[in-house]
Amino acid sequence: MLAFLSDENCNGDCVRGLLRQDPNLNLLRVQDVNLRGIENPELLAWAAIHKRIALTHDRTTMPSFAYDRLIAGEPLAGLFVISDRMPLSQMIGELLLLNTCSTQMEWQGLVLYLPL
Repeated sequence: MLAFLSDENCNGDCVRGLLRQDPNLNLLRVQDVNLRGIENPELLAWAAIHKRIALTHDRTTMPSFAYDRLIAGEPLAGLFVISDRMPLSQMIGELLLLNTCSTQMEWQGLVLYLPL
């Protein structure tokens, strides 16, 4: 099972749908851990410390911050950049598939763009 942290840009309907489909999903929202308004580099640092894959729709800046961490030799627990043009059911389905069919270690240091 994967551990996720959804940022403020992550579609709330997607988060609710994920938790509805799998109530045991290891998913925190930035709001759940008092990180609302945090800058992206700090969010990625928090996610790395807590070994959580960050979920975002922010294709513009988040990947750059993730690659900056890697270039600097800092850890990255993983970043899933989800297209906001995907149908909601596809977003949920692909994230649940990744949760079921992969391990947390597989995503360390990687940025994945969805759809698959």
